[in-house]
This record gives sequence, C-alpha cells and structure tokens, in this order.
Amino acid sequence: MNRENAARLSVIGSMLIYGTIGIFVRYIPLPSAVIAMARGLIGAPFLLLVLLIKRSRPDMAGIKRNLPLLLVLGTLLGANWVLLFESYQYTTVAAATLCYYLAPILLVAASPFLFRERLSARKLLCVLAALCGMVLVSGVLGGGAPGAEPVKGMALAVGAATLYACIVVLNKKLRGVSAYDRTISQLAVSSVVMLAYNLLGGSLSGLSLDGFGWIMLIIVGVVHTGLAYFLYFGSMEALSAQTLAILSYIDPVTAVLLSALLLKEPLGIGGVIGAVLIIGSAVISELPGKSKEE
Repeated sequence: MNRENAARLSVIGSMLIYGTIGIFVRYIPLPSAVIAMARGLIGAPFLLLVLLIKRSRPDMAGIKRNLPLLLVLGTLLGANWVLLFESYQYTTVAAATLCYYLAPILLVAASPFLFRERLSARKLLCVLAALCGMVLVSGVLGGGAPGAEPVKGMALAVGAATLYACIVVLNKKLRGVSAYDRTISQLAVSSVVMLAYNLLGGSLSGLSLDGFGWIMLIIVGVVHTGLAYFLYFGSMEALSAQTLAILSYIDPVTAVLLSALLLKEPLGIGGVIGAVLIIGSAVISELPGKSKEE
C-alpha cells in the first residue's frame, strides 16, 4: 500500500471515530465543561507520548514564537467542545452534528470579509442550500415550531461551528510550528483553561462517576482525541486539502446513521433532505472551481 492510500485510510478511520463521539458523550453523566477538560487532560499527554515513541520532540522554540495565538486557540477549542457537548443534551446527536458541520459554510460566507475572496454563484447557492437544510433538520416545517430545548441544542451547535470556523482561520496564522505541536499545545491550553473554569464555577464538586462512565470518559480522551488526532494529523501531508475536506464529511454521515441505529433518533424525511443539503453543499463548496475566481 502506497503512502497516499495509507494516509487516506487513516483519515477515514479518524472520521469514523469522530462520528461516534456524540454517542459516547451521551453516556457520560458529567457537565460538558468537565468532559471538555478531561478530553484535553487525556488527549494532550497521549499525543505527546506518541511523539516520544516516534523519537520526536516538540519544537519548543516554534511553540514559544506562536504562544499568544496558541493560548487563544486553546481557549477557543475548549469553549468549542463545551458548546458541542452541551448541544447533545438538548437535541439529537444527528441534528447537533449537522448544525456543527455548518462550519465550512460559515467560512465560505465569511470569505469575502476575512480573505477578500469573491463569493461565486456556486458558493452562494451552497450557503443558501445549507441554511435551508438547517431549517429542515430543525423540524420547523414538519410539525410547527420545535420545542425550546431542540432549538437551544441546535443554537449551541451552531455556536460551536462558529468557534470552529474561527479556530480554522486563526490556525492559518501560525508560523513555524508542526501540526502535532500545535495540536498538543492547543489541547494542553484547553485543559488548563477548562480546569480553571471548572474550579471557579464549582463544577468539580460533588461529581460521581461509575465504572461504565469512567470507561466512556477514557475512550473519549484516548480514542476520540488522542488516537483520532494522531491518525488525522499524521496523514495531512500526504493528502491534498480538497481530499481532506471531502473525507471529513464521513464524520457527520456516521453520526447521523449511528444516532438512528443506536440511539433511535431518526431524522424523518425532512431531516434526511436537510442532511443531504448540508453535507452536499459543504462538499460541493470544497470542490475546485472552473477558474481562479471560484
């Protein structure tokens, strides 16, 4: 197997793992901020251990040069996880995941303002299609206005998508720091920030977790963070940005299918159409244009 095919399989594996995180989080009876903290506390040392096993060390000089921005990114990452995990408590995993995957569409919509890129007709249609998809997923057209909790859950997921879009933009400003180093740094910062947040908010007092809950939490930290990040970032250099972007949509498809099969959270006809619109428009927006203007 050549390097590109191996890298493609690694990315697919990471996306399949990401697609199951909502199901695991559902079975962890802890506040979302505590789960986010634990994810960083477990994931960062795991990735650091992998680097050491590979006889590679973090580039401390590069990390120091980018430290202010890495601190901001780590804080945003922790907040991003909190909003996403909290959204699972109010709406279905499928709806939350689909709303979260509006992030690429948000980037496309903001590109004229952030990057001074012309918004082509194709990309504008993708933005509109994705917004229509979100309306269908929300259930507004199916049986009247949805309840307050589902709306809150989807709003939290859109908030998480917005933070993720910001993280993507700010990561482009990092210079002279490898993908592994920036990931470990952001995970470490997020864990410290979330630890401080939980201590100040009193979220760590009176917590109890049974054996099953601990297993779920460790899996989220080791598998969904450490292993998934290792597979993804270890394959980035062998694949094009377009291939990575398109393969990333295995994540929401997996989440939608598993939420229906395991959690009995079917989307319904309108939701399925909405899912196709969101995922399809995001994929199409990533395809190369016919000209430089697109």
